[in-house]
Amino acid sequence: MLQWDEIDHCAKQWIKDAGERIRQSFQSKLTIESKSNPDDLVTNMDKEIEQFFINNINKTFPTHKILGEEGFGNNIDTLNGVVWIIDPIDGTMNFVHQQRNFAISIGIYENGVGKIGLIYDVVHDELYHARKGKGAFLNTKKIQPLKNIQLNESILGINATWITENKRIDPRVLIPLVNAVRGTRSYGSAALEIAYVVTGRIDTYITMRLSPWDFAGGIILLEEVGGVATTLEGKPLNLLAENSVIVTKKNLHTEIFEKYLN
Repeated sequence: MLQWDEIDHCAKQWIKDAGERIRQSFQSKLTIESKSNPDDLVTNMDKEIEQFFINNINKTFPTHKILGEEGFGNNIDTLNGVVWIIDPIDGTMNFVHQQRNFAISIGIYENGVGKIGLIYDVVHDELYHARKGKGAFLNTKKIQPLKNIQLNESILGINATWITENKRIDPRVLIPLVNAVRGTRSYGSAALEIAYVVTGRIDTYITMRLSPWDFAGGIILLEEVGGVATTLEGKPLNLLAENSVIVTKKNLHTEIFEKYLN
């Protein structure tokens, strides 16, 4: 029988230890490379932190599998068993340029069901965490269930890319929604933006392209406060593929799809 208390304890300890390693790196010179394009950055710390998690998981829970952004985990084509989905530094560009507005994200799944979600804002020492059925917390404080809000009083998290010419969506689709809300924000870290929806700091987050490690931890938190996450076609998110994503309150999800995404 799986010892979820032990798994949860270890995950929290490791994510805090990883955060400390990152903070200590601020005075060091980073090795920075590009991946798919010049703006898709990876640093030596992204790689070191992912390997830190992998080494600890393999040693402590050798039957668990790992899907990590930097590719040091397992080659996974199924979510059978226990799978850790890890983004060692979500918001690498912010990490490089600002040394803030980035996070470590972990989602732990059993046979495709989210069991533990963790998002750690390293600079602010804010750990968003949840276990399925036990609520979501920010450090030691329980996060209250999301409350309905009027669309015209809401804050939308969205990157300006999606309302200018791009390859993934006609910007004319989202411009009316941007005009309908009270304001927009963009933080450059999907994990943090999902955490901000969970805590009510923003009300909706929309993006046309996220990988599983970007949202795997956050949607476990979201479920515990009554939020909803789907693709922009209204379909369930695929934890083994890239997705478009909308994360929001249930009433806003309904209204946005009825008025803007139908």
